[in-house]
Amino acid sequence: MSNWPELDWSAWRETAIALQLRTQIIGKVRLALTPWLNHSWHVPLYVSARGLTTSAIPVGNRILEIDFDFLHDRLVFMTSDGRSRGIGLHAGSIAEFHKAVIACLDDLDVPSTFDATPSEMPEAIPFAEDHAERPYDAQAARAFWQALIRIARVFGEFRTGFLGKASPVHFFWGSFDLAVTRFSGRDAPRHPGGLPGLPDAVTSEAYSHEEASVGFWPGSDAYPTAAFYAYAYPAPDGFAAARIGPKAAAWDATLGEFILPYDAVRAAPDPDKAILAFCQSTYDAAADLAGWDRDSLECPLGRRRVPRVVA
Repeated sequence: MSNWPELDWSAWRETAIALQLRTQIIGKVRLALTPWLNHSWHVPLYVSARGLTTSAIPVGNRILEIDFDFLHDRLVFMTSDGRSRGIGLHAGSIAEFHKAVIACLDDLDVPSTFDATPSEMPEAIPFAEDHAERPYDAQAARAFWQALIRIARVFGEFRTGFLGKASPVHFFWGSFDLAVTRFSGRDAPRHPGGLPGLPDAVTSEAYSHEEASVGFWPGSDAYPTAAFYAYAYPAPDGFAAARIGPKAAAWDATLGEFILPYDAVRAAPDPDKAILAFCQSTYDAAADLAGWDRDSLECPLGRRRVPRVVA
């Protein structure tokens, strides 16, 4: 367990919520500057060597990149013409952070108009009006990032075993989770929408095709425990009753997803193996029950420096 950081939602809840709101502000900058990509793949952040990054955002003939640097407790703005700006990650209000972000963008001659309301959060207050003083536990933020590094590595390995359409391993700031998704290649029934804080047009586009997804979230007030999750859309008949691994994983009828507690992975003799078992078994159940063309969609997991064998 010493190699996997502890993530106690109750202990870092206030910092987690403040961090989620801050990642949303930066995510919405990327959203405002980037053409729409299928399944909202243009909006997530990515795990990086220092924290979370937007990756490259085109701004005319320049590139903008914004990084949450959890090693130095800073948010860093960089442009391809050599300019940079920074904001400290510390206690303070979301309104102050929002104002500082706009100032940095203006200084860098980057458009600073973006959606000013949080997404997928209950009782959302516009960023500029959220004057509550919020704490910032830098050590807790770093622990969360260290967990994401480990999980992204395993999700990335799992992704190598699929030839069909699959998402990157990416971090959605709306739901504050790391996820990777596989697709069968077939259209899905239109999603009914109705998700809090998410326009129905976004939801229906995100779920436009049949998928099996696995992810990780650090907890929330609705589910105050760090956990891995897996679901299929649309869920095939019998999915909830499928046998999956490892033993600590189970179907959660309230969430409508399979859940594997993070602490069970932390305590496992081989955490990577436990996560891979969860990823593979939940995917197997979704693909088999829905009749995916598995022979044409799958391949062995990738190996370093070994090209995939093509018949």
